[in-house]
Amino acid sequence: MKLRKRSRQEDYINVVPFIDILLVLLIFFMVSSRFTHNAELKLDLPSAEETAGQQRQPDTVELAVHEDGSYSINDQSIADNKPETLRKGLHEVAGDRTDIPLILSADAKATHQAVVTAMDVAGQLGFSKLSITTRRDEDAE
Repeated sequence: MKLRKRSRQEDYINVVPFIDILLVLLIFFMVSSRFTHNAELKLDLPSAEETAGQQRQPDTVELAVHEDGSYSINDQSIADNKPETLRKGLHEVAGDRTDIPLILSADAKATHQAVVTAMDVAGQLGFSKLSITTRRDEDAE
């Protein structure tokens, strides 16, 4: 009697479905994830060169923004901090002379909104020479 050897069936794992699943998951995560790029800007802020003896020139308008959001024009407080009142006050001081320099001075604790409102009102009135005051850095000396 002749016995036949049974052919051994090779055991293997089919990895093609696993690769398909991995590729689908990779595409899903690539599409659904956010790629954020935080842009960083290096700003060289202006600093004051010399503060002694500098006075406000008579043909300039100085607009100050205080900590509580109130405004003063040439050291004269205005009634409230509404944009309309600020617009009237700037118009009374400068009139139609919007070519004169406007110096904006804001308290360090003033809100950003109050400063932007002041700049916006000045822009709407036509002031094109806007300067922002700086302070001397005592640590640099």
